Order: sequence, then C-alpha cells, then structure tokens
Amino acid sequence: MPHLHIEYTDNLTGLNERELMREINAVVCAHPTVTDEADVKSRIARLSMDKVYIGNQPDNHGFAHVHLQLMAGRSTEAKKQMSDGIAEVLRRLVPQPAGLDVQLSVDVADMDKATYFKGRL
Repeated sequence: MPHLHIEYTDNLTGLNERELMREINAVVCAHPTVTDEADVKSRIARLSMDKVYIGNQPDNHGFAHVHLQLMAGRSTEAKKQMSDGIAEVLRRLVPQPAGLDVQLSVDVADMDKATYFKGRL
C-alpha cells in the first residue's frame, strides 16, 4: 500500500505510460503520510476500444482513470491533496487527440487494515 491502478483507452495515442506512472508515483510518494516510497505500487492498463463502450458514441470518447487505494486512517484532506495532485498530472500528460472527448477521473479508496495483508520475501 498505497496501490495505484491506472487505466486508459487505447485511442489516447501518444500517452507515455512510464512518464505517467513516474509522475503519479511522485505525487503520492511526496505526500507526508507516505513514509516509504517502496510501498507505492503502480500498474497501468491500456484498454482496447473493442472492450470499452462509452456513452452512445464510443468512437468519439476516451478516458484515463486512476484508482488509488490507501490504508484506512488518512484524513479526507490528505486524500484530497493526493487526488488533486494526480488530477493535475493527468491534465498535463494525457493527450487529447483531435475529435475525442477525453474524460479524466481519480478515485481514492480506503483499504481495510483488518483484512489487508502485506509481506516481503
């Protein structure tokens, strides 16, 4: 924890996945409630428009979504700060190809301490 799940539609041509993950990780790692940068784990999924349907005219739409999971206990203010920082990165790095309505979203969710497991080998 924290875990970052990034999804985006494949019609967002030119999106640099490594740069996006690096910049989003930097936002989360810089927050004072994150004490070990190695705890921040990101993954990214490029979603084929053959497997995504947006509204009634899916060919005219695309999206990038970030789901951030944090161990329960952080304040709403802390979660909002991270969400706002991630949103800024999305606005800066997600391309907007001509003719596409691109939606950006961030969701921050708490993980239950009682049921979460983390170990190291």
